[in-house]
Amino acid sequence: MEPTLLTAEEFLDWLQPGVHADLIYGEKFMHSPVNFRHARLVNFLDRLLARYVETKKIGEVFHEVVAVRLSSRNVFLPDICFFTNEQVARFKPAHAPFAPTFVAEVLSEWSADRDVGPKFAAYEEHGVQEYWILDPINLAHRFYRREGEFLVEFGSEGDIIRAHSIPGFFVKRSWLNPDALPDTSGGLQEILG
Repeated sequence: MEPTLLTAEEFLDWLQPGVHADLIYGEKFMHSPVNFRHARLVNFLDRLLARYVETKKIGEVFHEVVAVRLSSRNVFLPDICFFTNEQVARFKPAHAPFAPTFVAEVLSEWSADRDVGPKFAAYEEHGVQEYWILDPINLAHRFYRREGEFLVEFGSEGDIIRAHSIPGFFVKRSWLNPDALPDTSGGLQEILG
């Protein structure tokens, strides 16, 4: 049986608080519970980035709860996303009608193909400036930044990964191991210098 394709508006009308799902090219995909490695990595990066953004007063960070409407058939709930102050001023009451400046997706068994395939393509097409794909199992993290029309990979060498879309923010590759996460406060102090 063919899946029923939904419009973004139908999906947003259906979506309720506490429901985690994506609309990918009109098809609804429910989020499954994640393993603890995934959850720990998301929580760490969310806390670190949110505290940095709050300290610098440069925008807002959201963690798996904000609907991002990219097109008439694509609505995503990113693991972590950052919006500038200018973008925040353009939010609709219950969703962002455009791509965040920065998105981080932490791979899970059920979502990996979509995160590196159709979601990557949709974010690229709709102007995301930076897209991080974090792999909590194999630690094969990949980092992309916008160059013209495309997202190109960067940060494949070295320990420090500098965000290109969030001025002054960086992480160390060694911080992205869910089995050895550093203290968020210490990481923030190191970033702030």
